Amino acid sequence: MIELPADDRASSPYTGYTRAHWEAAADALLAAVEPYATPDRALYHLPGDHVSRSGHLSDGLEGYARTLLLAAFRRDERALGRYADGLATGPGGVWPRIGHRGQPLVEAASVALALRLTRPLLWDRLNEGVRQRTADWLADALTAEPWPCNWELFPVTVGGFLQEIGHRTEAARRAVDRGLERIEGWYRGEGWYTDGDGRKFDYYNGWAMHLYPVLHAWLAGDTELLSVYGARLARHLDDYVHLFGGDGAPLRQGRSLTYRFATTAPLWLGALTGRTPLTPGRTRRLASGTLRYFLDGGALDERGLLPLGWLGPDASLVQDYSGPASPYWAAKGFLGLLLPPEHEVWTATEEPGPAEHADTVRLVPVPGWLLQSTSADGLVRLHNHGSEDVRYDPYYTRLAYSTATTPDPVSYDNSVIVGGDPGRTRIVPLGTGAGWIASRHTVCEGITVTSLVLAEGAVEVRAHLVAGADPGTPVRITGWRAPDGLRTGPRTGLRAELVPVSGLSRELTGETGPGAGPGGATLFVALARLTGEPDPRPLAELVSVTVGEDREVRVRWASGVEHAFRFTASDGRSAGSSWSVTPR
Repeated sequence: MIELPADDRASSPYTGYTRAHWEAAADALLAAVEPYATPDRALYHLPGDHVSRSGHLSDGLEGYARTLLLAAFRRDERALGRYADGLATGPGGVWPRIGHRGQPLVEAASVALALRLTRPLLWDRLNEGVRQRTADWLADALTAEPWPCNWELFPVTVGGFLQEIGHRTEAARRAVDRGLERIEGWYRGEGWYTDGDGRKFDYYNGWAMHLYPVLHAWLAGDTELLSVYGARLARHLDDYVHLFGGDGAPLRQGRSLTYRFATTAPLWLGALTGRTPLTPGRTRRLASGTLRYFLDGGALDERGLLPLGWLGPDASLVQDYSGPASPYWAAKGFLGLLLPPEHEVWTATEEPGPAEHADTVRLVPVPGWLLQSTSADGLVRLHNHGSEDVRYDPYYTRLAYSTATTPDPVSYDNSVIVGGDPGRTRIVPLGTGAGWIASRHTVCEGITVTSLVLAEGAVEVRAHLVAGADPGTPVRITGWRAPDGLRTGPRTGLRAELVPVSGLSRELTGETGPGAGPGGATLFVALARLTGEPDPRPLAELVSVTVGEDREVRVRWASGVEHAFRFTASDGRSAGSSWSVTPR
């Protein structure tokens, strides 16, 4: 358990962390992993039954590299001295070589970044033989082929360090240029990258796609490069701040969520480089709220270690590349310790985050997201109409995610299940507007679902048009999964509701009909709500919905705002038509 300075805590249950708290947390995490170092300190074999697909040796390197990164942000000479011992035997001896698309390439980036950040404290104090062996080991990253995703940035990170120390400078320059050029095609505008081809949008935007290029430009003193990547980061942070709940919880969407408070890295990065739209007080509030959410929520086990999981162990977050030390990429969340104690981020008064401030419904068009937050319970909900990566279902493919719920691989929450198939691939964004978003996805060959979501306060209207299925095909609509007693902001417990409006029974089931009109499509409409309020107003008092025979949906909110939409087929005939949603 981490002992933090008690006298610095504020009265709010979710704020009050100072730099002293971050330092104490980093020191405790480093102390907890130290017993698991091998005698030569070149590997850290953390306990756990799961071995990654890369094997036990690579997992030990991962333990060394990721905790070294934490020590580098902490800049503690005693801790760095222990990692210096590991460099004496690891490169060119104990560590696996860096090869094409292998995990050592990932860890090489952490080693190189740590050495670059702490050069006077670590690298410059090594003897020439250790420096040569380490540089030679790292140099293999310059020509190793990465997977076509954020991995392209690992040779960039290694190349930046090797350029700085004058080792294979021309090859290093080429690696940097090549990696930055490759990610350029994945930049989709407004601060958002897709993590490789397709529409893979998640937290990797902040803790990888922005982190490595911005840090490289900043460390290299390349003002031209920093102006490009820094502007993108600042624009990304405009949206990013809306992904944190009032209790500091990040949204549970995307892969590698076991990295936990790595989600705070882009917040600190903006402050470190001066490329942020956030005030210093809001930056610290959001970052510290997230760290405290995990530490107070039980993310550490009885040994003070981060297991694979979220608030404690969670096997649903384990992926085939996960090893026992994988969670220690959470080290990225300590980037803020590079800011000196007198920096205004550490001295300013904390300011509430967006989820604490007011109810909002925010469009994020590039990834195809509608963000819905409520200040009464601090919940943030993400309506996903544009991000997918079928390799990592269910953390990409669901219709909605939140800061307080976990996707359930068994019950298929927030899904449209057609004929027993919950599939959701080939997502096509169809449009957004004030308070609404729409998309179309494929269930299986020949069957599509065109979805429209409207939101106000905590309430949602969900309309789904199922096309291409045989008449009489069963359809089931699912909503939020809310386990009893789940902590959400200042309260405990969640209320999840899903109420049929059209085409559905009380059990939220229906079937496609033979007389559904052109294209053989059937419309299903429901009201949904996820809330932490103890006594919310009835849904019927907050919204009214009418559905016309021409597939028109009319919505009137209690606020007086009205919407009307019509589902239309591109050719008006075949069951395989591309359906759209048109505002009226």
